[in-house]
Amino acid sequence: MPDYYNSPQWQNCLRHLGWWRGSFTNLSTEGAIVGDTPTLVTLDGEDNNRKIKQTVQRFPTDGSPPSTLNLEYTTLSRGLIFFDNGAFSLGSMQYAPFSTFGGEFGFIEGDRRLRLVELFDESGQFSSVSLIRERRDGTESADRPPLRVDDLIGTWEGEAVTHHLDYREPTMQTSRLTIARDGDRLRQTLSAGSFQLETSATIAGNRLNFVGHDGAPDRRILLLPDGGSCNVPLSIPRDRPFFLEAGWLISPTLRIRTLRNYDQLGGCMTLTCVTERKVA
Repeated sequence: MPDYYNSPQWQNCLRHLGWWRGSFTNLSTEGAIVGDTPTLVTLDGEDNNRKIKQTVQRFPTDGSPPSTLNLEYTTLSRGLIFFDNGAFSLGSMQYAPFSTFGGEFGFIEGDRRLRLVELFDESGQFSSVSLIRERRDGTESADRPPLRVDDLIGTWEGEAVTHHLDYREPTMQTSRLTIARDGDRLRQTLSAGSFQLETSATIAGNRLNFVGHDGAPDRRILLLPDGGSCNVPLSIPRDRPFFLEAGWLISPTLRIRTLRNYDQLGGCMTLTCVTERKVA
């Protein structure tokens, strides 16, 4: 029987062990900062790394007392997937009306981590996003610049790895994304295998607003501090597939995006990580 603790999932999770100092930045659906709380997250391996002990400490700046949350893991939940580059996502497995819904996305590069939490309210409306910027305690790695429209312009070639939640083996596909600016509009062409999609958005500061067609919901991409991005529907659609996405521009020519893909019944079916390099 395979050793669970030597599996790629568990080993990729262990890449995040350590003490991570940073902040939880709460943003509105327009991308405006509404609050920022310093934090320290510790992830310690115990029992020969067969158990992970997590402590989340928050240090409010408004005079409120610090808070501490303690968690332990010996297995990973079905809805939590780690990729070989250390990126991960966890979140709601099923959308249901009258309940909150959302997902967390995490990225790691050297002594830096970036995480995003995208949330929807009980009526299925996009309600908030939290940006969590972290660095290993004791290091001085600087934040990346805020993501700008001009950073995205060009042609990106990528490799998309998809994990299927029905326990099939992961699959891989190459992709090509071309992004161009035309005045106050952004135009995208995405191709992957035989699939091709053309979309356009209105540029409004740090927001890219996409109008849905044929019953698809309107979408918004928020360009965030530290090279982050949030790509969500403004409302969860009924009887249509949809996805939640977060991205991190690690360097001017390297970007990682992670997606949680849901079917027309609101069930999470796959998680995909796209590693893209700018080639033109």
